[in-house]
Amino acid sequence: MSKGIRVASTTRTLAWAWFLGVVLMACPAAGQQKEAPLPPESEEPGTRRLSLDEVIKMAREQSPSYQQAVTQLENRTWQFQTYKSNYLPQLALYATLPSYTKDFERVTDPNTGDIRFVGVQSAVSSGHLELKQNIGLTGGVISIDSKLQRIDNNGGHSYASNPVVVTLRQPVFNHNGLKWDRKTEPLRYEEAKRNFWEEMERIAIRATDLYFSQLQSQIGYDIAQKNVANNDTLFKIAQNRFYEAKISVNELLQLELSLLTSRQSLEQAKLDIETSTLRLKTYLGFTENYPIRLLAPDQIPQFQVDEEQALKQARENRSRMIGIIREQMDAERNLDWAEASAGVNADLFLQYGLTQRADNFGPVYEDPVSQQRINVGFSVPLMDWGRNKSKIGTAKANLKLVKANLEQQRVSFEQDVFLQVKRFKMLREQMKIAQQANGLAERRFLGAKDRYLSGKIGLLDLNQAATERDSARRSYVSSLRNFWDAYYNLRLQTLYDFETNQPLTMPLPF
Repeated sequence: MSKGIRVASTTRTLAWAWFLGVVLMACPAAGQQKEAPLPPESEEPGTRRLSLDEVIKMAREQSPSYQQAVTQLENRTWQFQTYKSNYLPQLALYATLPSYTKDFERVTDPNTGDIRFVGVQSAVSSGHLELKQNIGLTGGVISIDSKLQRIDNNGGHSYASNPVVVTLRQPVFNHNGLKWDRKTEPLRYEEAKRNFWEEMERIAIRATDLYFSQLQSQIGYDIAQKNVANNDTLFKIAQNRFYEAKISVNELLQLELSLLTSRQSLEQAKLDIETSTLRLKTYLGFTENYPIRLLAPDQIPQFQVDEEQALKQARENRSRMIGIIREQMDAERNLDWAEASAGVNADLFLQYGLTQRADNFGPVYEDPVSQQRINVGFSVPLMDWGRNKSKIGTAKANLKLVKANLEQQRVSFEQDVFLQVKRFKMLREQMKIAQQANGLAERRFLGAKDRYLSGKIGLLDLNQAATERDSARRSYVSSLRNFWDAYYNLRLQTLYDFETNQPLTMPLPF
């Protein structure tokens, strides 16, 4: 009887072995061993390891976004230099050497009134040296000129000079653009500088986003490699245990399916990491084709952030607060222009100088006589059918609207800063919890693997532990990503470094 039982058991074992052979022949990917994947710790030759700080530093020094920010700041700097030059003396030299004419000109005889054409040959040479200065307080212009002219006509020549001529051109009741420029242009330049510093933080945020996109792909690739290695080991062990009739064919096939699925996931992970690496290199402006591996920024800065302090620093440092003041001034400037252009406009022209003429160069500067010119012109609108009134009304309404919008922007700005501080604090706590969960999940999987190999738990329990380990690892990296994003957004919102307790002002690149 026992002999029959042993024969039946042996027959069943041979049947299972024959069935397994058929399965392995039908699925060569499972029966034949591919090249073993590299462990996560191994790297390709020439791999460059980069930290988050190094990536951000490179982005701030060589990325196309940095070059664009520098160009914008440089453009604004030259505009500011142009503004300052408007209040400085301008010296210019104008000359004509010479203006030659040979032609027939129509001439009227003063005695008879006859008109006839007379051949004319002349050359006029002139020089004009001018020193000009804008008057910012009044919007006028004062200039000092020195002129010399020579005329060569039909073989003879003569000279005329103006050794010194002082001229004042002064608008009266007009809009004084120089006065308003003195108020707004320094604000525009300061706004541009702070925009540049803010752009450096935006570059850091973008670099951080791309950094963690690759890091998550890298973690996914490492997880996929580990899963392939673990599933391959478990499948080999399961084959031996199946031949010993310790597990069922269903469990063996499930392990084989897990191995195939993990290999498929590994191929997708390879594509993901290649894509994310290309995006990061493109943003950083990399031209080298070496592989890179990123280091997880596990060490987070420890500092306290107070909402009131953050609001105070944001009000003092952000370009938007300067922009609010500047935009209101622009609206007030438009109103001043509308009111000035709608009323009486007058222009005053005063000129005093010395002049002389002579047939030779020497005497042209001897005993000059005085020269005076006075000109006052004005315009008064008499009938415009309400056009000027409409311009003033439009400017006043626009100023009122701008003030209301800017006040709303100020409130929204402060709310954003307040919420960013709250978000930063919350994400820092979430990251600590995710870090603990990641360590626990890893230890749980290692324990589950040992218990499975010793036969104390089933395959479902092992798969559950592996899934939770992978999920915890990804959740931890995601929490790291959210934290560092909030960290650099907090710096952007306040332009303040809470670690060193100082504003984020850096030397300009030129």
